[in-house]
Amino acid sequence: MVIVSKNNALVKEFAALKEKKFRRERRAFLAEGEKMVREAVASGMRVLRLAVREDYAGETYSLPFTVFGEDAFRAICDEKTPQGIVAEIALPEYPLRAPEGSCLLLDGVSDPSNVGAIVRTANAAGFREIYCVDCADAYSPKSVRASMSGVFFVRIMPCGREEALSVLEGVPLLAADMNGINLFGYEPPEKFALCIGNEGRGLSEAVRSAAKETVRVPMEERSESLNAAVSASIAMYLLKRKQFESEK
Repeated sequence: MVIVSKNNALVKEFAALKEKKFRRERRAFLAEGEKMVREAVASGMRVLRLAVREDYAGETYSLPFTVFGEDAFRAICDEKTPQGIVAEIALPEYPLRAPEGSCLLLDGVSDPSNVGAIVRTANAAGFREIYCVDCADAYSPKSVRASMSGVFFVRIMPCGREEALSVLEGVPLLAADMNGINLFGYEPPEKFALCIGNEGRGLSEAVRSAAKETVRVPMEERSESLNAAVSASIAMYLLKRKQFESEK
């Protein structure tokens, strides 16, 4: 059976997961497109069910799926030009704990695309634990899309600021700020938490005060600032450069 009406109950169930309220209630989120669904399955994420467009001829991984007509399928998707498959995935439940290695503390990053892009680089650069304080939802469609599957492979832990600082007690905090030490040539501690602040306001006073050191990505004088995700990405790789230099 092909569901064609945008008012169908199943269409509304899938589409509701584009909103944070319903993601929290249902403890689930959406991933769109063949690559994202394939990597969600490969990562071990618990994929609950699939929605596929009636012309989709790809893999369904022996998972339960429902077929939708083009208009109904478009109503489910967040992308303007959706591919033919969407997965509903159970939100991972990561208990708040101290990091095993170097990690990220995102302090009020409010743009979902920035959160997703930071997650993408964190996964690539080996920052497996991310503490999110008052941030955009990392499991929103924009964040998931910008993460390019990164959300499947890192531990994302939403928490309060005091909780984050408590669990990171004993871990040197490196505050990213334009007035910090030049990261080129900087020798980081063996284990640390890189702190990235809000796009406009920067880091909160609580995190700034708790930081062991303040570090920066240098810029030409005529440049006012870098995008939060760009500066975070550069900082992550500069802080891990020795690790990558030693790889053949």
